[in-house]
Amino acid sequence: MLSKKTLIPVLLFSCLSASSQISFGDSKKINDNWKFNLQDVSDAKNAAFDDTKWQNVNVPHDWSVKGQLSPTLASCQGYLPGGIAWYRKSINIPQSKSGEKVYLYFEGVYNRSEVFINGKSLGKRPNGYISFAYDATPFVKFGGENTISVRVDHSQSADSRWYTGSGIYRNVWVVYANPVHIAQWGVYAYPEVKKGDGTLNVEVDVENGSASKSALTVVNELFSKDGKSVGKTTSKVEVAANQNGKISAKINVKNPQLWDLDNPNLYELKTTVLQDGKEIDKTVTQTGFRNFTFDPNNGFALNGKWMKMKGVCLHHDAGVLGSAVPREVWKTRLQTLKEIGVNAIRTSHNPQAPDFYELCDELGLLVLNEAYDEWEFPKRKWLEGWNYGTPGFEGSFDIFAEYAEKDLEDFVRRDRNHLSVFAWSIGNEVDYPNDPYSHPVLDQGKNGFGQAAYGGYKKDAPDAMRLGAIAKRLVAAVKKYDKSRPTTAGLAGVAMSNETEYPGALDITGYNYTESKYQTDHAKYPKRVIYGSENVHDMEPWLAVKNNKHIFGQFLWTGIDYLGESGRWPSRGFYSGLVDFAGVIKPRGYFRQSLWSDKPMAYLGTYPLENEKDISKDAWAIWNYENGQKIRVVCYTNAAKARLELNGKVVGETKLYDEKTGIIYWDIPFASGKLEAVGLDKNDKEVSRYAITSTQQPVELTIAEKNITISKDKGVAKIMVQVKDQNGLPVMLSDNEVTCTIVGPGTLLGLEAGNNSDMTDYTDNVQRVFHGHIAAYIQAKGDSTEPIKVKFTSQWLKPVEVTINVK
Repeated sequence: MLSKKTLIPVLLFSCLSASSQISFGDSKKINDNWKFNLQDVSDAKNAAFDDTKWQNVNVPHDWSVKGQLSPTLASCQGYLPGGIAWYRKSINIPQSKSGEKVYLYFEGVYNRSEVFINGKSLGKRPNGYISFAYDATPFVKFGGENTISVRVDHSQSADSRWYTGSGIYRNVWVVYANPVHIAQWGVYAYPEVKKGDGTLNVEVDVENGSASKSALTVVNELFSKDGKSVGKTTSKVEVAANQNGKISAKINVKNPQLWDLDNPNLYELKTTVLQDGKEIDKTVTQTGFRNFTFDPNNGFALNGKWMKMKGVCLHHDAGVLGSAVPREVWKTRLQTLKEIGVNAIRTSHNPQAPDFYELCDELGLLVLNEAYDEWEFPKRKWLEGWNYGTPGFEGSFDIFAEYAEKDLEDFVRRDRNHLSVFAWSIGNEVDYPNDPYSHPVLDQGKNGFGQAAYGGYKKDAPDAMRLGAIAKRLVAAVKKYDKSRPTTAGLAGVAMSNETEYPGALDITGYNYTESKYQTDHAKYPKRVIYGSENVHDMEPWLAVKNNKHIFGQFLWTGIDYLGESGRWPSRGFYSGLVDFAGVIKPRGYFRQSLWSDKPMAYLGTYPLENEKDISKDAWAIWNYENGQKIRVVCYTNAAKARLELNGKVVGETKLYDEKTGIIYWDIPFASGKLEAVGLDKNDKEVSRYAITSTQQPVELTIAEKNITISKDKGVAKIMVQVKDQNGLPVMLSDNEVTCTIVGPGTLLGLEAGNNSDMTDYTDNVQRVFHGHIAAYIQAKGDSTEPIKVKFTSQWLKPVEVTINVK
């Protein structure tokens, strides 16, 4: 347990390449040209099986998002299908060099997968979010063709509260390695930072897969971002046959540049293994120095600077792309969140793809890395709409006893070297009252629950006292491989969990929707570090963080709209994000920017006035109404005050920023023209301005991006198409149908407008815009550097074309 005011210096490294991700050997992607069949075929594991009539696909691949939306399917999965499917691929494996080993590495397969090579089973991995590798060497045909077959069983299609996707939805690699090599995820580094100087502690686990003892030299060398060597160590180790050995080393660095949110300074660590003076393995990783402090009275400090985490929860899908999300898409999404003022991400409620963590390292975002939403018993999974009808109880609980520690250990070993990760979460809402655990305290009236408890104490339900023992087991699994970070969890039933050993097993404690307990629990448990692990977008939860020194941050539900956990049909997903499915900032995103961003900003939104007390955070930037109609105009700004102008004339008096609501508003009759909010400082000097203008009928499609270049190696471009009027103004009210046509070596991955209630086919090249925009995701085929020409057309509107350069 972390003691009061524990200072934790951290230096961890992100992955520079595939080889550093798995940390050994020569890794090559094998994503292209797989055969796919959405059917359970008993003989598909065999090399001689005829798959010529199967569909050709590239991975990452999510078959669910390509399925037919139907109200007969589960709302928790966004009304999309699961099933059982097979993937097959033939690869040539060269003749072995000196007993070279061959491994297959999967970043993620959802779910309950079994992998075969040449008809022989390499193993099963039921957890769909965990990366895993198999030693395929015993069954490989060196110097010839080898058939990889993967069975994926997502027949329990409603096994999660949110959309999971189905299939090989992350990258796949073949790894060639010397029999003696760095172990999988076998490099671990952490720092000591004292008086401005740093010491990088490095542990390297080496695996000897040969039949004889090996005398090895392990070299670790650290490089600054300008390529200069700043430290080097050499270690000797003898490793017995078929055993592992470990070396420990220290690299001292004078005045290292610290990694922080504004300057995510990175170093590179090169680890090399030598045998008889010859290099037999190496890995290169990114690294950097930082420290953080958790304190029950003062909250959180990064590099000694006390700060608030302005966090959001994120699921792993991206609308029409499902769970197979390209790196480029994640990068633009994370950049958009950072623009809003977000500085921390919670991976809700499972490990993300390796690309995600690398990007957070590079962009400067803190990550609360979460493993589980369910432990030994199932939670409710809504089938007919969120919190509606009769729930189902499929889930991952059946694998918990066998895989809980193993999955968690692999989760930690894979991600422990990412600078961005600041804590490990062992669970989310596993203590939700009566879903499934119960306790007599539920019969004691109001106990500060922020969520429904499904009635009082249920003596036949699982005993909540079990939570403490399980939490201790999981915490021990985490600390087996990383003692440098705190453990945590998102507690849903804090009052119930306080009666157990669960909170006490954690280093820092997350409260979901339970701001009412911040003060009383701080007084009752003075050594507990508390933060908001899941919160609504209202002002009050943020003020509970802002105005209380001991609460170090909050994580909004959610940062980006996500599939699944849908309402009643028609509803694709949960729509509470700051950003929509297409990656466009929503009004509530601008509201949050007014609270969290340090840069001057203003936003203007409107809606017809129906209720004098209504002050919406979802006011869209629209200025098209009936003449004289009474309209509420709301301004989100971080300025001290603001005034409202229409066509250059003041129509709304200067008003002070409202500290209680965070919103300035005026009620005025509609008149067409240009409406502007002017943000002013305390001396009435203009610091920000935002305008919306009445628009005419839509006349054209436009694209803001002019110079687009993507990598030949399956690079992805996101093209945003906007409907505009004759004056070049965005027409927010348009819903025109758009068709996308591609000429050249490119593939349309999908069209995404961000409309949660549009349940039409997302697999074709035709879709309606929403709020006047639509995003197209175009991917290079990988076989040519010829330019890709993309054309967008819509009936009655002027079309638009763009050329994507491929390099």
